[in-house]
Amino acid sequence: MPIVAQSTETTDWVSRFADEVIEESERRAPGKPVVVASGLSPSGPIHLGNLREVMTPHLVADEVRRRGHQVRHLISWDDYDRYRKVPAGIAGVDDGWAEHIGKPLTSVPAPAGSEYPNWAEHFKAAMTESLAELGVEFDGISQTEQYTSGVYRDQVLHAVAHRADIDAILDQYRTKKAPAKQSQKPVDEAELEAAEGSGAASEDDGSSGAGSVGYFPYKPYCGNCEKDLTTVTAYDDDSTELTYSCTACGFSETVRLNEFNRGKLVWKVDWPMRWAYEGVVFEPSGVDHSSPGSSFQVGGQIVGIFGGKQPIGPMYAFVGITGMAKMSSSRGGVPTPADALKIMEPQLLRWLYARRRPNQSFKIAFDQEIQRLYDEWDKLDGKVADGSALPADVAAHSRAVRTAGGELPRTSRALPYRTLASVADITAGHEDQALRILSELDPSDPLTALDEARPRYDKAEAWINTHVPADQRTIVRDQPDAELLKSLDEASQQSLRLLLDGLAEHWSLDGLTHLVYGVPKVQAGFPADATPKELPPEIKTAQRTFFALLYHLLVGRDTGPRLPTLLLAVGQERVRGLLGE
Repeated sequence: MPIVAQSTETTDWVSRFADEVIEESERRAPGKPVVVASGLSPSGPIHLGNLREVMTPHLVADEVRRRGHQVRHLISWDDYDRYRKVPAGIAGVDDGWAEHIGKPLTSVPAPAGSEYPNWAEHFKAAMTESLAELGVEFDGISQTEQYTSGVYRDQVLHAVAHRADIDAILDQYRTKKAPAKQSQKPVDEAELEAAEGSGAASEDDGSSGAGSVGYFPYKPYCGNCEKDLTTVTAYDDDSTELTYSCTACGFSETVRLNEFNRGKLVWKVDWPMRWAYEGVVFEPSGVDHSSPGSSFQVGGQIVGIFGGKQPIGPMYAFVGITGMAKMSSSRGGVPTPADALKIMEPQLLRWLYARRRPNQSFKIAFDQEIQRLYDEWDKLDGKVADGSALPADVAAHSRAVRTAGGELPRTSRALPYRTLASVADITAGHEDQALRILSELDPSDPLTALDEARPRYDKAEAWINTHVPADQRTIVRDQPDAELLKSLDEASQQSLRLLLDGLAEHWSLDGLTHLVYGVPKVQAGFPADATPKELPPEIKTAQRTFFALLYHLLVGRDTGPRLPTLLLAVGQERVRGLLGE
């Protein structure tokens, strides 16, 4: 019986796609596991834009699992793609790497210092580690292994036998040049063509280098130099005898395609072949694959030649980054999931992908915005706990903190990220000092070990150390600013005295917050606990002036970490000395 989609007011986008996927899977392959798929090219660092290619089907697959269905989430590693260019900023890569352009990614040496056997395995490993931390369950498929072991031999022979039919489909698009679209994927030649639309003669669809045989959907890798700069010059359908020549090194040979495993179908044929072979029901596609004449659109027609159907699935929008300009310019490219997971917990990163529909773009913060994101997350956490969160927000939260397999590990004492970052900034790696400060945040329930605040504390410390410029780091004064203290007027001196008189009584995060905001109120003749509605606008100005004075006396500049946290970090005795007592 088909699953009836639930109301859009009470379900999130993941649930709605899960409804469709279950229904479609039962229609196509009743009684068999639901198959969803992602494709990743390990041609360089696999970045946070690529992660949407994985997280979209992962979230849907996980919802299907929660409902008791068997699911396979395939990640197809496109490691048999050609090495297209030398990525910027990869350690140990110099001009010598250009000689490998045109070889399969698994035939290119790994970057210098890598423990992995080749280029593809090096970049696959980093992504695999991140996916494990994110709780993503998947079946990895190496396209190198699939092609070189002969798994796809029947599909290759079938494509070649039906090359005229494939050519006729592609020919519909060869005069329809689409405008170029920005791509967030590290593209190979095939993907580049997909991003630009199908041209009159493209390597992607097999038109270029076809030689005297006309259109040919299969590209051999050269038996001498291993590059794909080859041209098929002859093919016999009866014997499957194929002759090719290499424009890179001049090598030529004749092989039998029914015994030959050193080559692959061109991208626009390869992708739909895999849909049919694996029985994929759901796979999203990026905007670079969804333009007129692109691989997803054309594949929807070519897949029928292999007896399959095009997967359902959305087009997903770009993922933006804030605060990485300095880092990216030195590294090349954009940050990876591993970069994000150094500064944020997996739950937060999962939530960023779960809460937005695939066609909505969003940004991942590496700058000060990460503190606001964490505040928003903690607020949602509290609303979920007390039952006041909206249904869609509850669903996104649930998908962030757990999978069908159980809860993701989390920080047992989730202190505010901005507080942890301030403490890490001020203490500069001294864990005993960090623990002292954090234990004083709430005297009624003190932190007894730094491990209680981990891994969030470690993430905040990593953010401070890697993404906050040196000129914005907090350095507490060694000596009082005698000149500034001597120049203070009577009102400023009084404000410092009110603060110092209340330090001992208010020595906790909440107490100091009340104290520092209350001093200007008391000076103006209002109660320290007066609300903003009860105060004239000039009180805010007085508070800003007071805060600036404290920052100058403590750290020598106009701003810094939140004052209550800063005061706790400096310690009562030292605060008193720096404020002139």
